[in-house]
This record gives sequence, structure tokens and C-alpha cells, in this order.
Amino acid sequence: MSEPASRPGLSRRALLAGATGAATWAVLPESGSGAQPQSGRPTAARARALANPTVELHLAATDGWVSMPAGSPPIPPFWPDPLAPTDTNLYVFGFRDVTGFSASQVSAQRGKAQVSAPLLVFDQETDIKLTLSNLGLSQRPDLVDGHTVHWHGFRNAIPLFDGVPELSISVPIGREFTYFFRPHDPGTYMYHCHFEDVEHVQMGMTGIVCVRPRQNTATQKFVYNDGDGSTRYDREFALMLTEVWAEAHYRDAHIQTTDWTDFRPSFFAFNGRAYPDTVEPAGDPMTTTGRLRYQPISSLITANAGERVLLRLANLGYQNHALTVDGVDLTVVGKDAALLRGRDGSAQFQVVNTVEIGPGESRDVLFTAPAAGTYLLYDRDYASLANSGAGRGGQLTEIRVSPPGTLGRQTRANT
Repeated sequence: MSEPASRPGLSRRALLAGATGAATWAVLPESGSGAQPQSGRPTAARARALANPTVELHLAATDGWVSMPAGSPPIPPFWPDPLAPTDTNLYVFGFRDVTGFSASQVSAQRGKAQVSAPLLVFDQETDIKLTLSNLGLSQRPDLVDGHTVHWHGFRNAIPLFDGVPELSISVPIGREFTYFFRPHDPGTYMYHCHFEDVEHVQMGMTGIVCVRPRQNTATQKFVYNDGDGSTRYDREFALMLTEVWAEAHYRDAHIQTTDWTDFRPSFFAFNGRAYPDTVEPAGDPMTTTGRLRYQPISSLITANAGERVLLRLANLGYQNHALTVDGVDLTVVGKDAALLRGRDGSAQFQVVNTVEIGPGESRDVLFTAPAAGTYLLYDRDYASLANSGAGRGGQLTEIRVSPPGTLGRQTRANT
């Protein structure tokens, strides 16, 4: 198999079986542990010896309630939703990581949707076995919506496991289905429900998938198999960009229909949070209490001065966005899970001060942390920097840089 860096596109042929445990963040060891692919037709004994590492995880699809920033101007009658439980104000759909749970524990997650969905991190050439359980909707038991997992960015997927219900299988309420994936190419992907996807994506069923290259070692991390170390990084942070239309969420909760041609976002989010919630610490959705307990992924970026920081940016909203950091050069090394490299193998990285990203796209961006201080990462569209149309909020977060050697080694993304 040729190196992904030498190809302009992706090859995602096989989605095969796997087995073993995963945690809330489904993070595999950072070093590339997968067996190198071999040419020729192996014997049965050789095939067993070359078995790929495997990981097994279990997601549950359901509904629930989350919170946009308290104190934002109300949008009567749509937000805050009067049906919302204490400390919440917005109705959502979402996924929960229930890996290792018993059947009764899985069922107990009904009505506790997480937004954004768990960040999934895998090594290249890992066999992934992903089981999806559909728990139904606690607020809308009258709805019989199916759910799927579509891994956005994979090309030439086997239809059975692609998650598009018109071509494969959607999981009905009370049932489960197991998907098989084997990511051959590193980069930043997304996953989302593809059942009535305009609605379900807007309602919150979106997450990021990071595939790490075999070039990784126990001490060094890279975005791609670049062959020259040009995509090495010290810390990584994944940001899922979405817009929240409060009216649609209200209508789903109150048994009403929505005209999606009237789409007008009320909030703009990183990882399901709008500023100032974006800079709050990360939490464990199973144990954390408080207003953000079902929005556990922080967007706060931290680093030591001089370190190389990777931003994995993914847009599953419906609008274009343009992110910038004043006074800091941003180097785009990958687009849509493909290393930016010319036909002759030369790097085609783009050094910019603004990263543009459209709906359904991803970007892999490196920057060198500047001198100690606090810097702002934000959307240049000022409409995206307000909560319910007023104040300072939306797609805005902070980059907090410490003096060299202050922060210890990062053990997982977004921490």
C-alpha cells in the first residue's frame, strides 16, 4: 500500500471486523501499533500473524437537554425552552459512549444525550467494531426515528456500514447494529446520524474522528505519514463547528414541524458550547454535575510557548466559517483527511492568518505557540460571535500559552 501522503485522495475500501475495549474518549495508544500491510496473498498462518489491532466501542443514540450560555437574551417563545429541566434550556439529540455497560446501564442513558458526540481517536489500520443502540426519545416517545452512524469523509464505503439508510441499515428503537471500519488513511473525519440528517445533525448528532498515522512513535506525534517530520506536533485540540437554531429545537420538543428553509442560527458553537462556556474545563459526562454535564468537551487551547499545536477543525454546520488568531501564523497541512502534497511529493502547505472551512469539511492546522499570554481564536463573521444575536459569545475560545516547560505532556486531545 502506498503512503497516503503521495496520493491526492483517500482509499477507504475495507470496513472489517474488530473486537476489544474502549473508554469514553475511545483513545488508542499514541504509538502506531498496527501491523504494516504486506504485499502478496498471505497464507492462513501468515494472515493470523498479521492480524490488525482491534478496538470495540458502544454508542447509544437518544435525546436530552443541554445549556446555551446563561444570561443570553431570550428568544420567546423558543428559548429558553419552558420544558427544560433545571440548569438546561435547549432540547437536543445526541450520542453517548456506553462501552462496557450492562444492558440495564445502557437503557438508563435514555434522555441523557451528549453534545458534541464523544471524540473518537484511533490508530491507522485498526479494526473498529462500533455498536449503535437506539434508545428512543424520552421527550418525544411518539417519534419512531431510526438512527445511524455515518463516518463522513470515508470514500468508497461498503454500503452496509456507511450509515446512509437509503442504501444500508438504520437502527430502529430498541435495537442495535454493529458497524465495522478499518481506517487506512490518517486525518480528521466526522461522524453523524444520517437518518433525516438535516434534522438530526442540527439537533446535535455530530462528532469528530481522529485517525493517527503509523509514523507515530512513543515520543513523537504526527498528523500524517509525511516522511520528513513536517507535520509533527506536541498538543492537539479538536473543534467541531456547528450552528444552533433554537426554534427548530423548540419545535421538536413541542411536537411541531419545522420549515428548514427558514434556517436562522441563534447560537454558534465549538464542541456544542458557545462562549464563554467554550473555555470551561472538560468533564466526564457520566460523573460531572452542573450546567455543562452533557456538553463535556472543552474548546480551551493550552500550550507552552514554542510548542507546535495541532487544531483539528471540522464543520458540520450549514454555513461557511473563517477562523483566525490575531498575530499568529496558521499552517494548513491537511484538508478533508488528505495531506497537502503535490504530485511530485513536495509539501503544499498553506500559511494563512484565516482558515476557511465549509459545511462537511475538515482542516488540519498547525501553529507554533507564541510568547506566554492569552490569545483569541474566533470566527471572523461577527454574527457568529454573539449569543442569541447580542453580546460577546458564539464561536470564540482562548489559547492560553504558558512559559516553556510549565505544562506537562498532553495525554489525550482537548486536555
